[in-house]
Parts: sequence; C-alpha cells; structure tokens
Amino acid sequence: MTMLEIIEKKKFGQELTREEIAFFAQAAAEKSVPDYQLSALLMAIRLNGMTDQETTDLTLAMRDSGDIADLSGIPGIKVDKHSTGGVGDTTTLVLAPLVAACGAPVAKMSGRGLGHTGGTLDKLESIPGLSVALPVEDFIRQVKEIGVAVVGQTGHLAPADKTLYALRDVTSTVDSLPLIVSSILSKKLAAGSDAIVLDVKTGSGAIMHTLEDSLKLAQNMVRVGELAGKPIVALVSGMDQPLGTHVGNALEVKEAIDILAGRAGGDLLEVSLTLGGYMLHLAGKAETPEAGQAMMKQAIDSGAGLEKLKQMIAAQGGDPSVCDDVNRLPQAQVIRPVTCGVSGWVSKMNTMALGLAAQAMGAGRMKVDDELDYSVGFVLQVRIGDRVEAGTPLCVLHARSEENADRAEAAIRAAITIGQEACGRVPNFYAVVTKDGIRRLGADA
Repeated sequence: MTMLEIIEKKKFGQELTREEIAFFAQAAAEKSVPDYQLSALLMAIRLNGMTDQETTDLTLAMRDSGDIADLSGIPGIKVDKHSTGGVGDTTTLVLAPLVAACGAPVAKMSGRGLGHTGGTLDKLESIPGLSVALPVEDFIRQVKEIGVAVVGQTGHLAPADKTLYALRDVTSTVDSLPLIVSSILSKKLAAGSDAIVLDVKTGSGAIMHTLEDSLKLAQNMVRVGELAGKPIVALVSGMDQPLGTHVGNALEVKEAIDILAGRAGGDLLEVSLTLGGYMLHLAGKAETPEAGQAMMKQAIDSGAGLEKLKQMIAAQGGDPSVCDDVNRLPQAQVIRPVTCGVSGWVSKMNTMALGLAAQAMGAGRMKVDDELDYSVGFVLQVRIGDRVEAGTPLCVLHARSEENADRAEAAIRAAITIGQEACGRVPNFYAVVTKDGIRRLGADA
C-alpha cells in the first residue's frame, strides 16, 4: 500500500478502506510521507467527499494516532462540550462550574483563540496565577476532588490532526465537511469523555455562515459520533452577533463571574443553561434537559456555581478572590464609551469583523507566538433589534492606548449596521440534532 495508490483511488471518487485511511492518518502523524502527497489526498477528499463510514474511520484513526486520555478513574458519566467557535462565547466558564456543582464531573480540554474567535485557555490565563498546563495525573485528581478542571490539550493528542489542520489552511480544504468532522471529533474522542454536547454555530461569526450548512455539519457529527460509539447531541446556535456582551479575555471572565454571581443574564446565560441542561441529561443527573437547566439556575441562586469556579481557580494556582472583586482582573489603560452617532435600529452585525477588531486590539494573536493583552476588548451596549438614538452608547472600549482605541472604534462602527426600519431579535437556537433527527427551535420551529 502506498500513498499514491490511495490518492489515485480517492481521485476517482472511490471509497477508501479502513486500512487505507489508517495508513494515511499514521503517515500524517509521523510525517513519513511528503506534504504534497497529504495535500493531494486532502484535495481529493474535498472534491469527492467521504461516506459516513469513511469519515468515522478517519476520525478514529486520527484519534488513535496519539495519546487517548483515560478518564475511567473518575466516577460518573463524563460529558464534554465543544463549540465550533465564536465571538464572546464564554459558555465554558459559565456552564463547567454549574454542571460540576450539579454533580456531573467536567473534565474538559480546551483550546486557544484562532483568528477572530476567542479561546477558553486564553480567557482563563487572564486570571492571575492560573495554569492550564496540568499533567494528566493532576488533571484527573482535580476532577475527582472538586468535580471540574479546564486545561489545555496534551501535546500528543491526535497528532495527525495537527499536521492535516495546518495543511488544510494552506490548501483551501478547510471547508470540507468530512475533514471538519474528523478534526473536531478526533480530539474530542481522544479527550476521553463518555458523551459530547456540540454547539454548532451559524451566522456571520461562524465557520458555517448559513443555517443549511450548519445543520449539515451537525448531522454529520452526530452520525459519525454514533458510528464511533459515542452519544452526541448537537445544538445549532446563532453567531450573527457576539454571544456575550463582553469581548476580550479578562472582560469575558468578568461577564462569566457576573452571571454566576446572579448579577447578569442575557443570551450568554440562556445558551449556557441550554447546553448545560443537555450535559446534565446525558450525564444521568437530570431526567430531561429542561430539568437540568432548572438545576443550574438553582446552583446560581445558591451560590454553588460561583463557589465551584473559585475552587477550580484555586486548584489551578489562580487567585480565587477575582470572583469577589472583578477589579483584580487585568485592567486596560484606556476605557471610553462610543456612541451610536445616528438614530435608528441595530439591524446587523458583522460578528467576524467584531472579533477581528478585538484581535487587533491585542485580545487575539496575529501570529502563533504573539503575546496577548488580557485587559483589552470592548463591552457591547446594544443587540440586534434595539432602537437607538445618536447618543446611545454603542460599546465601551478597553484599550492599551488612545490610538488603539481610535482604530477599534472605526472597526466596530463599520461592523455594526444601524438601519431606519425596525427589525426583530435574532434567536439563540435554531435546532437540536440527535440520532433521531432534527428538531427545529425558535422562529424555525
């Protein structure tokens, strides 16, 4: 068996065997064949697609290309949550402590920011002293002791994906459904959880901009998860505006703390409760997702969720007093409001552009080795559908300098459309996808 034979087969749209796919994945992990051959096969897959069985075989082969976390020593059903990426998406910092406070263990491996999307690890590292680099033994021990840990992935988790992901970015094959599905699920399966709740974003700030494409991605991941023997539920949620009002690392931590303390609500809370309700249901702690949501609301009211976040921060070397005084988080040098400038209705947001504006301020990386400024970002004061006047605050900037703030203001103004006709609110959820099919939600129900 050679790579050339495998490329030739897929070039003509033929189905690859499990052995051929395993050969391909191992070659990617070991870098034992030239990049140009891997790239040729990626393009053949992009053009001719893969069956569900091929995608499952690729997912499992990529999972098996490196380490697989063994979480069997942690009592209970471990449920993971994964988002396909968004702006102001701070759900992990809200739902992880809440789900743990409700009795379900949360052993979560997260990632860093990528392009216009924020990363959970970057947000956590804005908390003074907190470390996301835990040895596997300490990671497991922490979950056993306090029920929750959020850490970075090990360096040898699904190494085949690391190679192929880099090649996809430079070969225009990022949008291939089989490659997206196998990339996401190989890492999730290698992380060792028993079940997975997926948050598949749709809209201007998502990897999939249309609802139709987002539903296809959700269906593919659910089907492949079932074939791989892993229960998966996927919710399709909106990313036509930032999920939370706070965009930027320390600012998003502040919003999560405010929600857990009962001081804030809104879309971020609704989405966190919905995803967490499904996590508790899959973990066997709630009879229905709705019952799980009620449990999480009680954990907010009682203070148990905030206390669990404090425990996690302390266990990972951070300063838990930030939960009592958010001013202990990094603070920007320049804080100033931006007004709308015109009257009308907020009719549209280019969420990707808003994410890129935060990135340019220093909240994200332009290059892999860039250092972040944890303090910078902005707090949106408006949502789509709001009526505004010229003096209505559009956002509050948190910048490192006046010049930095000026550039961010221009970018944010360009990304938010204020029209002269009233428009409706955008829904947070569009559908739930399970092995039994699609259930439409909200306006699409």
